Amino acid sequence: MDDAFGHRVTKLGALADPVRRALYRFVADQPGAVSRDQAADGIDVPRHTAKFHLDRLVDEGLLDVLFRRLTGRSGPGAGRPAKLYRRSNREFALSLPQRNYDLLSEILARAVDEAVAEDAPMAEVASRVARDEGLSFGADAAGKVPDDGSLERLAVSLRPHGYEPRIEQQRMVLENCPFDKVAQHHTGLVCGLNLDFVDGVAEGLGCDDLRVTLEPSPGRCCVSARREP
Repeated sequence: MDDAFGHRVTKLGALADPVRRALYRFVADQPGAVSRDQAADGIDVPRHTAKFHLDRLVDEGLLDVLFRRLTGRSGPGAGRPAKLYRRSNREFALSLPQRNYDLLSEILARAVDEAVAEDAPMAEVASRVARDEGLSFGADAAGKVPDDGSLERLAVSLRPHGYEPRIEQQRMVLENCPFDKVAQHHTGLVCGLNLDFVDGVAEGLGCDDLRVTLEPSPGRCCVSARREP
């Protein structure tokens, strides 16, 4: 399990507690930020219990804190600002097996913009954009992954994106398709973009001895890579 995936699991795991989950829902349902007393009254728990769980949700990034005087007064005698809670704007997503539909959406959105701007065929532009995205990912990872061999470097770079790579002799297979649901209905398009992206990652890493190809097999991603002499 990669660090980013484990991080999301930990944060969303905070909602497993029923009191914490009820507090999160209560805060999220309110039109504005709420105080500890309002949250405690809202789900009928003691104030100290609400404080503990609200602060845990803040620590996990699920709630934000702001301070404001509830009386509307300012200056001497106005009292201390109250600590208020509101839902965080951060987004957390978790799927098992891991998916990465955001990456596919970014590739397709960029492709549409560029195809319209250039008055170019959508398929050609999408292929180029997917490869460019892969090149960017690979170049960014190049200095961060161990130099343990080209297949190993490619595997380490793809793992955070949900591919679940496994190396068999001189071949790397991908046990999971990050775009599975879309690929089921648009196989040719998605598999082609997948190939372009992974090939771009390999090139960005400088793995010149690898050949990335389409080798569909049941239950796996359609892309694989082989080390060539």
